[in-house]
Formats: sequence, structure tokens, C-alpha cells
Amino acid sequence: MNTTRRPPRLAVAAIAAVALLLAGCSGTSSSSAGGEGGNATVSLGTQPWIGYGQWYVAQDQGILEKNGVNVDMVQLNTDADKISAFASGQINAANVATHTAMMMKEAGVDLKIVLIEDYSETADAMIAGPDVTSVSQLKGKKVAYEQGSTSDLLLHAALDSAKLTMDDIQPVPMAASDAAAALISKQVDVAITYEPYITTALEQDSALKPIFTGSDAPGLISDALVVSGKLLSDSPQTVQALVDSWGEAVTYYNSDTEAARGVIAKQVGEDASALSSAFDGVRFFDKAQNATAFTGEYVSDALPVAERVATEAGLLTKPVDIAALYDSQFVTN
Repeated sequence: MNTTRRPPRLAVAAIAAVALLLAGCSGTSSSSAGGEGGNATVSLGTQPWIGYGQWYVAQDQGILEKNGVNVDMVQLNTDADKISAFASGQINAANVATHTAMMMKEAGVDLKIVLIEDYSETADAMIAGPDVTSVSQLKGKKVAYEQGSTSDLLLHAALDSAKLTMDDIQPVPMAASDAAAALISKQVDVAITYEPYITTALEQDSALKPIFTGSDAPGLISDALVVSGKLLSDSPQTVQALVDSWGEAVTYYNSDTEAARGVIAKQVGEDASALSSAFDGVRFFDKAQNATAFTGEYVSDALPVAERVATEAGLLTKPVDIAALYDSQFVTN
């Protein structure tokens, strides 16, 4: 079965390798020759995560073709592969987590966030048994989570909310796919994981419940479309066509959700019914919602929180120039 969730995030060492790659390049050139309708060809690095699925809807519904943009979906197995391909110019656009975009920027990768794709609301959660009813009760507890992953970010955000630190808990690092099982078998007191593991755990043990989710830290666990500086400068109309296409795909998704979920599920290699809880836990952003978020919550709240939490988790080593990270003109046009 293909993965239904983004893989673990890169550690700082992997980002350092990208920085070395950039230092060794005299220049990179993304595939951005003029395509049909005067737009550039876009090589879009992606992975089989449903949050990126609106691009498949845009293909299936002929939206990309209508908007005159040729998108080559480049499937890459890991974040490391995706970031290396982007940094070396093999691809000129990519679906990445917000904090991954920050890590790339910190490493010197020339990019801009031009579109918010999704927020994880309840698709990422901290779950616990009846003995732990709130984050404030985590002190001294064994907490299972996956280091360097979205679970790592959620853990740090939860601890911050209760004015606790990693020193206050007993960290138990393990794969997110194993964390819920460890909780059910009472090897740990608390587990942080994501869908579909959350739903599976709650079905297996009715005493379990979420005590902190992505909705408690809006935008912390989110995905964005990044484009290279070269694509942005050489063909801004292509970037506009991409952003417009995503927005139209989300509009279609909202109007015929069952059909759209079927398209996405097929591409990630799963049955749509098996992914229903994962879909329900993800909030997709259309173009109007992007425009609102870029002039409000995403820039003022989500980006600063993501930067702070990623730094606490050891994924960032220095402050990020948030103003230089994004370009909102394409969602406001």
C-alpha cells in the first residue's frame, strides 16, 4: 500500500547536504522552456499524500489543460529526494510542508511559497487514555512520537501550550505507524500520530481520545506550493495558471467531494472509503481562502508559530525571514 501521509521531515543534517549541493553549483536551471499558450513547463515534485491531491483533480477535470499549463508530476519517494531535485534545478515546483519550505530557505534554496494547499486539522493528533485528559497532565508521562516528523512539531506545540518542555516528559521515539499500537498495549501513556492510524486506534480502544490536534495550532502542520525563483521571474503567468488551477480544483472538490476523493484516492493507491477520516481531517484552501489567509492568519500566526516550533524541534537553526518566504500576489490577483 502506498503511503497516505507525508513521510518524516528532513533532519538538519539533510538540509546541510542540500546547502553543500548549492555551494557546489555554479547555477541551476529548472525545466521552464515555453510550453503551450506561452506558459512554461512545470516539473512538480510530489508524493502520494492526499493533501497534494487537488493537482490530480486538476488533471482529471482538464483544469490544467484549460488554463494552458503543462504540469509534469514527478513522484519522489522522500523529502530528501524532493528537496535535492528542487535545489539542483531538476524540478521547478514542489509540494512541501510549510516548515520544510523554511528549512529549504534557510539552506539557501531560491524559492517562494505562492499557495497554501492544506491545513491538517484533526488528521494529526495526540491521543491518550483515561488517565491523561489534557496536555497539562503530560509531566512525567511516556510519549510516543516520530522524531523529525509532523508528530514532532505537534508534540512541541502541545508542550508549549501547557508551558512544558521535553525535559518534563519521557520521550519514546518510534514510527508514527507504531505509536498508537504502543498506546493501546499500554507501553506508553500518550501517542502522537496521524490518520489513518488515529481512527484505527480509536476504533480499537474506545477509552482513547484526542487531547491535542492540528486544529489547536492552526497552520502549524500545513502544506504549500513552492516555486523556484527562476520560474517566478521567467514566467509569472505560469505561476498564476498553477495557482488558478489549484483554486478551481478545490472548488470542484467542494461541489462533488465524493468524485474528487475517488480521483485522489486512486492516485495515492488506496480506496476512498479507507481514507475518509484522513480527508475529513484536512482543510483544503481555495483561492479566496488563500487570499484571506495570506493577508491574515497564515502570515501573522501560522508562519511565526511554525518557525518557533520547528526551531524548538531542532529542524531550524536560525531565524527565517518570513517576509522573503512567500509571494501572495498570485492568490490576490
